[in-house]
This record gives sequence, structure tokens and C-alpha cells, in this order.
Amino acid sequence: MEERWLGTLGPRVSCVSLGCLNLTGAYGPTSEDEALGLLDKAVELGVTHLDTADIYGMGISEEIIGKFLKTRRPRVSVATKGGIRFMRATGQRYVDNSPAYLQQAIDNSLRRLGVERIDLFYVHRREASRPIEEVVGALADLKRSGKIGAIGLSEISAETLRRAHRVDRIAAVESEYSLWTRIAEREMLKTTAELGVAFVAFSPLARGMLTSSPPNPASFSNRDFRKRNPRFSPENYPKNLAAVSRFHELASEMGQDPATLAIAWVLKQARNVVAIPGTRQPEHLAACVEGSSLRLTDDDLQKISAVFPEEFPWGARYAETQGLGVEELA
Repeated sequence: MEERWLGTLGPRVSCVSLGCLNLTGAYGPTSEDEALGLLDKAVELGVTHLDTADIYGMGISEEIIGKFLKTRRPRVSVATKGGIRFMRATGQRYVDNSPAYLQQAIDNSLRRLGVERIDLFYVHRREASRPIEEVVGALADLKRSGKIGAIGLSEISAETLRRAHRVDRIAAVESEYSLWTRIAEREMLKTTAELGVAFVAFSPLARGMLTSSPPNPASFSNRDFRKRNPRFSPENYPKNLAAVSRFHELASEMGQDPATLAIAWVLKQARNVVAIPGTRQPEHLAACVEGSSLRLTDDDLQKISAVFPEEFPWGARYAETQGLGVEELA
């Protein structure tokens, strides 16, 4: 599979890598054995980078990856994220980017992953009241100590990226990007390319909508992120599904799995983009990986864009309770 740089100093990773939220059952039930089997399949398919976070399953995703690294010893790099605190007693979450907490989060992630260094550590959400210069300065110290290899930022604005990059080299920015979430095109794709920063696209399959089997909101469990997401509401979902159905028809005309076509579209947008689809099914991951070798023409891109109405998608990207610490990308 094609490899791309995570920042100007690397590492080089597969252009389709694996988002690991689904290892915890966040989008449907799974087991540890199934999760390990998926990771085995990912490596077999050429995936060389795994993306997780300490809050995914409250550490469960990191623990599964740690077991995978210990028992399989694959040649993969690992990114994780920290900076969101969860209060078990109340169920509340809040953002904490204090140097003391980030160091604690990194130490806990190192323990769960069973490694001496985290290849790429992201600030999962930005604490608005804390200067980003202070946050990146603390992470730069941890990088010099050898605990992390590179610094990343998640769901931040282009201006925050520029400020952070003046303090220390930022390797990657991670945010949502797909045919139904294109706000990165306003400013962030241009800014990351200019600074030599990778843009890591999560949810490149529109939270399952651009796969061969779009989700049915009636089947969502209470744990499922989409249950409270505005784009899956009774008002918005039927309109979004109708628009996506036209994309499915185009994929069929082109002889492609919808997921393959959606991933190829994301990767075509810029050379510094890395896609991290998340799935529980090895066959779904295989369809995503096929997108790395599908070469789209300008005519293909025009046809793809033309199937979606100007109003698409309907509904905000996050519910109010889901957008904690998110900055607008523009």
C-alpha cells in the first residue's frame, strides 16, 4: 500500500490506516478476540498505523492494542490521544490540557500499550482557556524525554495550528473529513500542506453512511455515538440516506464498493491526507484498503460531487453534548 508521511519528519505510514474506536464496541458489539482478529487482518492488508485514544472504552482500546503488540510484534506505529477527563461518578466529561494531566495521561497510555514511547500523541481536544503555546511546550518537553515521538492536535482551527507550530513541530492534525464533512477544505487542508503537517481524516466513511450497508438508526444502542447525532435524527436521516443512495448508485455504475470509492476520494484531495476508517469487520476494512489503489480522474471527481445536493448533509456534525472542545477548522 502507498505510504505517506506523518509530518515532514515521519514516520511514513499506510495511506489507509485503522481507527480503533470500534475495538471497544462503540458502534456495535464486539469481543476482544474479534478485535485482535481485525488487527491481524489490518496488518495482512498492509496497514502500518493504528490510531486510538485513552477515552476509547476508557482505556480498553489501548489495552487491546497493547496485547496485540505484545503477542504479534507487528511493524506498526501507534498514535493515541489524551486531554479529555471523564468523571465516573457523574458521567461528565471535561477538557484538561494542563501539563500535569497530559503527562499523567501519557504515562497511563504507555502502560496500557506496553511500550516505552508513543509514536504520535494528540491533544484530543483543546482547552480553550489554556494557551496552546503552553500545551505544546509541555509536550515538547515530553518528546525530548523520549516518551512521545511526535505531537499531534485534534479538532483544532487553522489559527491554533499555526500558533502551535511556532512552538514545536506539529506532525499531524486529526479531524473528520469525508464527502459529508468537507469543512477542512475551507482552510485546514491548505494550512497543513503549507506547514508540512499530515491531515489525518477520521470518519472518512461518514460514520457508516458511505458503506455498502448504511446504518439503521432504529438499531442503534444507547452506547452508539450516532443515536444522539443530529444527522441521524428522524428529521435528517431520511434526507441524508436519499442523497447517499445516489452515491451508491454511482459506485455501482463504476464497479466499485461504496467504501472503496469514498476512501479513494478522500485520499485524492491532497497528498498529505491519511485516512483512518474504523470498522469491526475484516471484509469492510479490505474494501477500504482497496481505495488506496483506486486512481480517480478529474471526471470521476466531478461525477462524485455532482450526486450530492447542495444542502447535503442535513444536520449539525455534533450534538451540543458531543462537540466538547471542538474548534471550527476554518
